[in-house]
Amino acid sequence: MDQPTVTTLPGYVKFTVLLVGFSLLAALVSLGQPIIVPLVLALLFGILLNPVVNFLNKKWKVPNVIAVLISITLLFAFVGCIMLFVYYQVVDISEEWPKIKQNFGVHLKNTERWVQGTFHISRYKQEQYVQETAQQSLHEAEWMGNTLSSFTNTFASLILIPLYTFLILLYRKLFINFLTKVVNVKYEAQLIDILLNIGSIVQNYMMGLIIEMGIVATLTTTGLMILGVPYAILLGVVTAMLNLIPYIGILVAAMLTLVAAMINTTDPSMMLKIILLIWIIQLFDNNFLVPKIVGNKIKINALVSIVGVIVAGTLCGVAGMFLALPTIAILKVIFDRVESLKPYGYLIGDDLPKTIMWNSIVLPDLNEGGEKI
Repeated sequence: MDQPTVTTLPGYVKFTVLLVGFSLLAALVSLGQPIIVPLVLALLFGILLNPVVNFLNKKWKVPNVIAVLISITLLFAFVGCIMLFVYYQVVDISEEWPKIKQNFGVHLKNTERWVQGTFHISRYKQEQYVQETAQQSLHEAEWMGNTLSSFTNTFASLILIPLYTFLILLYRKLFINFLTKVVNVKYEAQLIDILLNIGSIVQNYMMGLIIEMGIVATLTTTGLMILGVPYAILLGVVTAMLNLIPYIGILVAAMLTLVAAMINTTDPSMMLKIILLIWIIQLFDNNFLVPKIVGNKIKINALVSIVGVIVAGTLCGVAGMFLALPTIAILKVIFDRVESLKPYGYLIGDDLPKTIMWNSIVLPDLNEGGEKI
């Protein structure tokens, strides 16, 4: 009796199907952003709070519903206090806007004078170039407007996130049982492994981010106080919060800090000191805090991280930028444990060596990612 032949699709067909699937998923995320973003945020908060709920259930014998309520109340009360503090401080800064505008004009004139003396470009040509650049930046301004609108919509839907988080935690066992019923019995161990690893990675990542935020806020606040910048505490908190958005948030934080510094001074050297301070803190954050405290649990290469942040920001605004890395990390956990998807897990990972030995000295591997010598 002839054995049935199993046909294997060519590689380019599999890649095409995967690409079409991701395109449809991106379209779905873009259209369903008001629904999907709060749900994903609630899922991350639910994974973060799950150990707290389990602790209250097992150690203190607290009923499940009450344990969930206590956990959510503590988390969102903490977040609410931070948002309330930022709101009142921003209201105070808005009253200083005329002074900021006046000092900005002084800085602008000093810059024009320096450019004219150094590069021999007249002020008229400088103003003409600025106007042309402003016209060419209409598209970027439109993108920022869309991002701000997206952020506003997300903020307006924040009332749903505590509700979603409560329900996810309340029915967490139901969801797990559902997945075990859907998946074939022979893959049940693999499913449990995926769920455990996703929970571990998200919890370590979220807790690491909270600790990192506290340290960055403290360092930034202390440095700005030493420099005499007003609203140092607010700027430190805002810098730590924006630092959650990889690669882009710190640039926005630096701009806000420079604007706040214009309240008290027109000294250009102060601007250089602020830029130097933020640069040093960012170096310390990237080279020590992230590897040591966040624990490098999300091993995603820099190219995928940057592209993921930009794509998520385009689809979902500011909230998407924050969700990009944990979402990619969850995908990597799944890819690494499904045989047919392992190549994609390797592609988005960061398994290349970071150092080399040279005469018993550990040095950065400058040939990393290139052809082996």
